[in-house]
Amino acid sequence: MTAEIRQLGSMRILYDSSCLPSPEENLLDTGYWQSLGLITGEFTGRGRALVVESPAGPAVLRRFLRGGLIARVNRSRYLFTGWEGSRGLHEWRLLYRMYSAGLPVPRPLAASCERRGPWYQAGLLTALIPESRSMVDRLQEDSLIPDDWERIGQTIRRFHDHGVAHADLNARNILLDTDKRVFLVDFDRGRMVLPETVWRQRMLRRLKRSLAGFIDAEVLRPGWRRLMAGYLN
Repeated sequence: MTAEIRQLGSMRILYDSSCLPSPEENLLDTGYWQSLGLITGEFTGRGRALVVESPAGPAVLRRFLRGGLIARVNRSRYLFTGWEGSRGLHEWRLLYRMYSAGLPVPRPLAASCERRGPWYQAGLLTALIPESRSMVDRLQEDSLIPDDWERIGQTIRRFHDHGVAHADLNARNILLDTDKRVFLVDFDRGRMVLPETVWRQRMLRRLKRSLAGFIDAEVLRPGWRRLMAGYLN
């Protein structure tokens, strides 16, 4: 991987030049991919994440969108305080560090920050993790076995031991592929912190709350025990 920056007028693109030699400003524009008929899938959540056929292969394009009450008046603009502080570039650099360290995250391809006066809009393009489904999907299909719970716990521990704090660790941001590998995705507002602090327990409690929102306690209790066994092993 080779991190490069390209300035295109009011837009800055941070990208991996080893797979995207010369990105244009429309690389992170959803309308561009739609006009070419190269959108092949979609993930729902806060906003949309689109699967596109990029020059680097199948990829996930996500535009950064606000949630909560503020989204009613401001859906996609953020206060500009500097290029490196923008959501897309920050997440790209964090993914770059984690991917380079061998952690199971999607490969970062490109990120954009487009400045418009005091505001900016941002996007992120990452490689698609093939044949993977979220923890939510697996639970709804009743196809999550005890060993899967344990592998999830082991994977979360790997991130924590590297000092990675996920800002929104929930069951939709945990993916499992057909080779039984576990990945974490969506590191918006994530950060690298000191490994031995209380944030670890806060993240685990957040994940447990998200699971309690859609599965019965009889399923969660034994599953959570296996997850924590993997985490503490």
